[in-house]
Amino acid sequence: MSAGAMNISVRNNLNLLSKRVRLRHRLGGYNPDVKTEYNLPKATTKQLKAIAKRLKQERKVRMLKVILCTAVAFVLLLCVFIYSVGGII
Repeated sequence: MSAGAMNISVRNNLNLLSKRVRLRHRLGGYNPDVKTEYNLPKATTKQLKAIAKRLKQERKVRMLKVILCTAVAFVLLLCVFIYSVGGII
């Protein structure tokens, strides 16, 4: 690599860096010293257990739906394959 190509490469990289610095402060910037404060409500153990129970139930229902949809899709694909082959043997 020649010295001229190296200088061009370094200059191009510096141009990219300067663009990044300019864009950093365009939309208000980011200050790592400022901490976001959240006003979260306190939950009792009874509420947490109810939430966990509800989430388990929702997960069970969702998995049942996924299994049923997969089974229906598999049967449909099997029917299409059998039809395309020429019928049931």
